[in-house]
Amino acid sequence: MKKAFTDDVFAVVDLETTGTQRNQGDHIIQFGCAIIKKRKVVKTYSFLINPHREIPQAVENLTHISNEDVAKAHDFSYYASKIRKILENTIFVAHNVNFDLPFLNYELVNAGLEPLTGKAVDTVELAQIAFPTFPSYKLRDLTARLRIKHLNPHRADSDALVTAKLLLKAIKKLENLPQATLNTLTSLSKGLLRDTDYIFYEIGQVARQTKRPLPKDLIQVKHLILKKQNVASRRNDVASPGSFPQSDEEKKELFKKNLRFRRGQVSLINRLHDFVYSDSDNSLVVEAPNGSGKTFSYLMAYAYELYSGRKLVVATPTKVLQEQILKQEIPQLLRVTHLDLDAQIVKSSSHYLDLDGFYNSLYQTDNPIQQTLILQMGILIWLTETETGDLDELQLTNYQAPLFAAIEHPGDARIGTAFAEYDFWNLARSRQEQADILITNHAYLANHYMDSIWGQNPFLVVDEAHRFVENVASSRNDSLQFESFWGMCSHLRNLLFYAEDSAKARFGNNLEFKLILDKLEKDTNDLIHSINKIQEALYDNRKFATSWEEKRQNAISLGFQGQDLFNSIKHFKHLLNLMQDNIEIVRQETNQLLFLLYHQQKNLLTSDDVLIRDLQEEIDQLDYYSEQNYLLLDQLSDPKKLDHEGFVLEISNEDDPLSTNLTWLTLDPEEEVKQLYHYFDKKLFISATLAEQDDFSYTIKKLYLDPKKTLTYRAKPSFKVEKHLKVYALSDNNAPEDPNSPEYETFISTLLTQIKDYKHVLVLFTNLDVIRDVFSRLSENSNALKDYEILAQGLTGSNEKIAKRFGIAEKAILLGANSFWEGIDFKHNGVDLAIVTRLPFESPDQPEVKLRTECLKKQVGADKIFEVDTLPRAILRFRQGCGRLIRNERDHGVFVVLDQRVWNKSYGEHFLSGLPVSAKKVSKQQLLNVLRNSKQNE
Repeated sequence: MKKAFTDDVFAVVDLETTGTQRNQGDHIIQFGCAIIKKRKVVKTYSFLINPHREIPQAVENLTHISNEDVAKAHDFSYYASKIRKILENTIFVAHNVNFDLPFLNYELVNAGLEPLTGKAVDTVELAQIAFPTFPSYKLRDLTARLRIKHLNPHRADSDALVTAKLLLKAIKKLENLPQATLNTLTSLSKGLLRDTDYIFYEIGQVARQTKRPLPKDLIQVKHLILKKQNVASRRNDVASPGSFPQSDEEKKELFKKNLRFRRGQVSLINRLHDFVYSDSDNSLVVEAPNGSGKTFSYLMAYAYELYSGRKLVVATPTKVLQEQILKQEIPQLLRVTHLDLDAQIVKSSSHYLDLDGFYNSLYQTDNPIQQTLILQMGILIWLTETETGDLDELQLTNYQAPLFAAIEHPGDARIGTAFAEYDFWNLARSRQEQADILITNHAYLANHYMDSIWGQNPFLVVDEAHRFVENVASSRNDSLQFESFWGMCSHLRNLLFYAEDSAKARFGNNLEFKLILDKLEKDTNDLIHSINKIQEALYDNRKFATSWEEKRQNAISLGFQGQDLFNSIKHFKHLLNLMQDNIEIVRQETNQLLFLLYHQQKNLLTSDDVLIRDLQEEIDQLDYYSEQNYLLLDQLSDPKKLDHEGFVLEISNEDDPLSTNLTWLTLDPEEEVKQLYHYFDKKLFISATLAEQDDFSYTIKKLYLDPKKTLTYRAKPSFKVEKHLKVYALSDNNAPEDPNSPEYETFISTLLTQIKDYKHVLVLFTNLDVIRDVFSRLSENSNALKDYEILAQGLTGSNEKIAKRFGIAEKAILLGANSFWEGIDFKHNGVDLAIVTRLPFESPDQPEVKLRTECLKKQVGADKIFEVDTLPRAILRFRQGCGRLIRNERDHGVFVVLDQRVWNKSYGEHFLSGLPVSAKKVSKQQLLNVLRNSKQNE
């Protein structure tokens, strides 16, 4: 059978330019092109072009094309006719076609030639659709993932050739799709850039010429093709559970060919096994250093007891760690032990695709935005591959696209709908009910510990336990964003009365509609006034704040004890109840309007479908704010809660009461944590940083455990850490000592420009403003770090996006604070150099910190807070920062401390003594030698 595109000629083009502004004097410096005929690359072209202007240093760093390289080259006018002839009667293809084609046409027109007007295809969109689970769609990352050799990234000739190979791989992937999937993709593709839809149209046309049976592992439901799902039946209870290998010889026999016998790990396994099998002990706190094999150890210690019908619940802080346990540690456990156990991840329903919602989204009559369209098309392909329907497989860094509101699973049972039998959330629940090991995150466990999914009297392992209580507290934090609320109400009024196609404009002459609209006009106004009255009342109490933090652009953040902010609970409850009544009135009347619209749907225009959907979204928003309001009323109704909650007013304009928003924080979740513990047995709390020397008292107190009933254990590393980790701490009178001085920021920036051999560098700060200043200085000196991708928290994307780029990039420097000390995981690559710019004491100006401090004053007294809370928290975070480097015995890394207080202050020794190896005191010059040469540290 004839293949698609055998008669087409593709010209895959890449340009290197002096910049992106063609109208402001930027020009092409290299033209690269690969010609595809009969689906094979048959010829390539490459021309260096003189732009008759300086090539910026940043462009030279990226492309390695210098002013000297183009000085003797011809200018574009010399090549214009030849380029025009090469591209004539071809399909123009580029990776970001809306840059390359307009830029090239601009140069052609300036050279007196006609612009190109043929078909044009974008490979960025094609890749996003064809490979929906890829973490990045940058050309360099795609070629690495698809194993396409890419010899000279950011050179036009090399980029054009690999883009051609990418195009062919995307075409091959698409033409193997089922016909029904191709049909839907072709229908949706009309909204893609330029003529990218031609790829789908042509593949679909050729595919229809022959009958292709649906593969046995796929099933068609309506117009969707899904991978068949299997829910394994519960293991037969008579299966032999085996017995725990008591002796070293038995373990060596089991480990053979699967796991190296390491004395430190075996000792940990034995200690955990003794705990699980003891009759009396119920809580154990274990510090297990990185590389000690802690995850496998606790899984093996519990595994042999799971045949009694009890489950093991493992709670971790991050998705990356959950995936690692499921896909690496559990399979290794089963290979070693030969046990028949099943493990599943437990997460909220919103992580799963709602098939009914997704199917309906495909048939919305309005044109979706580009991001939504590409996402929908990618999901259609993903549905032929996914066995879980877990949206995390798409590796997105932003779930704020409008589509997600429609396609995230709401968590109901889904009975009687078109896709009920294949519902991903219901299937996940079935698997979880039958599993022996359930892996979840701290926050989900905190909010769902009474769920029947855990089974009767389950075992509990809290991994990364140093973060558990804070994650429980954070999961209980909430807010009422009054600004967004009254903004939503204003949008509702616009839909009803003021927009060109408002409900009033369309139906105002209909008596039934008019009666409801007249009520809504007054009642939406009343609702906005009731919101504003609460804002004004909160704003008036700002003088009672216990802390005051200035943000950028006239914004402030104020912290309050509950009794101070709500000094008249009766008055605030009255205002909140008034707002609640107004919400309900507006909700009912908007529903009445929707009811009338639904009943007249046959007579409505297509644009009215949009109005119906928009009004339904507004009702959903009203429900959300109603729920938040009830939560706040619940706080005010219980004096005990007011004692244990802190409140923060976020005021986006210090001079405007109507910019006031409210957040409430759980400062002391002791009651919730202890209730959670009640539901679980043999509770293990394990992490690499739980003790200071041999003292676990801070951790035990922080976890709300009874010290008399809690056992402790410090595991030993299973390799010599000093051979893998080097620690250097600066001590030099010629270097600035005050971390708050402007000279210190200059000092940090200068040091960073000296980094040479290290591939993944993590620079840890305690202040986002300092990150901004250092990033600015580095940007001004980009030539010194031309081989590195510079990533900065708050500046180069979301935290998730930055972490993803850091993991993918060949060489990167990441400037991060807060969660980058410990909370965000890097996939793929580790860290080989970590630099601490400042000891990680929390800022006392932060409202949350101030509120917690006020709470602690009542418990331990003001003079004890530094000793019992501030210092231990900082040491823990410091140790976690160091722990970024050595995750296993294959890692090598260097930890650098620039803050000289580790030598000059009495508390400094506590930081250094908490590290796994001794710190070497170095001068500024010695430190520069370290940064320039990674080899000396291996």
